[in-house]
Amino acid sequence: MRYCVFSGSSFGRLPICAEAAEQLGHALADSGIGLVYGGASVGLMGEIANAVQSRGGEVIGVIPRSLVEKEVAHTGLSDLRIVDTMHQRKALMAELSDAFIALPGGLGTLEELFEVWTWAQLGHHHKPCALLNTNGFYTGLSSFLDHIVTEAFVKPVHRSMLIVEQEVRPLLTALQDYNAPEATKWISARTA
Repeated sequence: MRYCVFSGSSFGRLPICAEAAEQLGHALADSGIGLVYGGASVGLMGEIANAVQSRGGEVIGVIPRSLVEKEVAHTGLSDLRIVDTMHQRKALMAELSDAFIALPGGLGTLEELFEVWTWAQLGHHHKPCALLNTNGFYTGLSSFLDHIVTEAFVKPVHRSMLIVEQEVRPLLTALQDYNAPEATKWISARTA
């Protein structure tokens, strides 16, 4: 079993974000769950990889060649896979993973999470997707997602596919207990 973690390549403003990455890394390793992540040595990405490794857990990094050349690749990994493009990176990370978690991060973190969640909505996979809402980092986003349900752009069943938890242990439990919804139809014709 492996979980993909999307996270920032910086540490963010508050130390609690790095602490959450470390806690998640330790919990994954202690549970025998491998980590798949973006292969960088910097920011929260490096923090979670180091935390998993410090407990003897499996870490697979996937990084595009262009970022290796900028010297951000985590050279301390026993399994660092170098690909040519960002598209290949995301596809390989998804293929290797049984679930997806977003730690605090920026545009790349959001883009990666929304892509795998969209794939789940379309029925391309049945893997759980989750936000670790460290210190309320994703509270505003969660409210906005509820708003787009109210505005009838997302069905409640698809909104419920995204797990949101404040703490690591409840998050891991929710991922283990996840059952993909049966409903896959997401487009409906407008009636006059």
